Amino acid sequence: MLDHLGERPGVGAAAAVTLVILLIAYLARLNQLLLRTPDEIKKLASTRWKRELLRETYRRLEQHPIETQDYVSRIPPKLERRYIVTGGSGLVGGYIILQLLERGQPPESIRIVDFRAPNRADMLQGPATRIDFVQTDVSSADATDGAFNKEWHPSVSHLPLTVFHTAAVIVPSDRSKLVSGFCEAVNVRGTQNVLDAARRAGADVLVSTTSASISIRPVELWVPPWKLHSKTSPRDYWQVLDEKDFFEPLRSHGEFYANYPASKAAAERIVCAANSKGLRTGCIRPANGVYGNPTDNTVGGALAKAVLPTWTSHIVQSFAHGANVAIAHLDFEAILAAPASASAPQAGRPFVITDPNPPTRYQDLYFLVQTLAITRFRTVALQPIMMVLLSYPIEWYTLALARFPFLRKALPELTGEVKHLQPGIFSICTHLVASNEVASRPVSSGGLGYTGVMSTLEGMTQEVVEWNRDHEGAVLGERKVYQTSVSLADEIARAAAKIESVAR
Repeated sequence: MLDHLGERPGVGAAAAVTLVILLIAYLARLNQLLLRTPDEIKKLASTRWKRELLRETYRRLEQHPIETQDYVSRIPPKLERRYIVTGGSGLVGGYIILQLLERGQPPESIRIVDFRAPNRADMLQGPATRIDFVQTDVSSADATDGAFNKEWHPSVSHLPLTVFHTAAVIVPSDRSKLVSGFCEAVNVRGTQNVLDAARRAGADVLVSTTSASISIRPVELWVPPWKLHSKTSPRDYWQVLDEKDFFEPLRSHGEFYANYPASKAAAERIVCAANSKGLRTGCIRPANGVYGNPTDNTVGGALAKAVLPTWTSHIVQSFAHGANVAIAHLDFEAILAAPASASAPQAGRPFVITDPNPPTRYQDLYFLVQTLAITRFRTVALQPIMMVLLSYPIEWYTLALARFPFLRKALPELTGEVKHLQPGIFSICTHLVASNEVASRPVSSGGLGYTGVMSTLEGMTQEVVEWNRDHEGAVLGERKVYQTSVSLADEIARAAAKIESVAR
């Protein structure tokens, strides 16, 4: 009897060791699955970018960059209208401004309504500097009304009004409704404020920028152990981004990967539901992710770092250059400008937009930056399962501070990129292939007649050309600091928090 009892600790230890081994084996196998590129995606991905192709493209674009004047024939003709562009200082909004000017709209007929003044180099020269700017927080109904109702130059005050609503905040990984207030305030209530202000200002066309991320479903990161033997990827580890979800009931909050796409989906429904003869509306969904200026998160985010830790080199995604997204907005406006278009098949619905080429691997983007940038750059490979495991404590910590505000007196809030390493981020770090097949159909067939003006290879290379020009003669290792859409969202959130604190 005593001998039997003495054996139990050994049995328990052996069982514990076995469980640990099984857990390690499970995590290792899951890590392998997360590092896979499914055969379906490999068939769709573009040909790998070779060093000579990159250098040849760089030389061509360094000598003859693709500027708005180079594709003016592709921009829809000038309309005798006024324009309000919310978020006009940003990536998509800025390209809309430049294309409007290129096709002949006088600066007096355009107004930028944004949280910040333009700071892009291509908007700090020429006619863009004469455009009226009204600093506005669209989450405030009064501020939005004030910006829309500001008096226009007499030469254009009689013209009909188009609103391009591109203003939004991007918070990439927060998924709990407990911390959804910021996205709700700007992306949902802000959109409603813009829509209401547009009506009161007499606008008859409104095209809003939403996001192809709306259609992304949360990835099932934890594959059941009995499925690990197969080559099956985690559920939804690769997805096609299209508009089919729009024609189904709006999904519940938990069926979106984060608060951001949930808020953009709600905003999209608001805009599309408002379509009428008096105000024709529609939405453009840019593919994940949008780039085209060193201020972006995709290319600019890589250029900003000498060392980039990443677990996404093998990931294949569709990208959308800001110029391509902007021209799709103008394509849409050209259709909606006709009063009878309220009943057209294009009105009151979204269209996905992407670059005119197959999806691209992040590894190609990193190779492009490493090959062409004059600043140093290299990647450090991380194991995705380790980042997944780390993301949960970060989320728990963040939610604890939100749920129990008194903890903020003793514990610091997370800042910088680490705050975004939460489980939701992994649903946009997966294989995402966008389809703009519908938008590319002729107008007579219910499409926008959309074709992109810049390929992903050209767009990303040109951004490096601009980066190198900005960093000529810089001290080794010194990098110019650009404000990205994610860092801007952080700034707006801090400003809102201060106002709330004072109000208390």
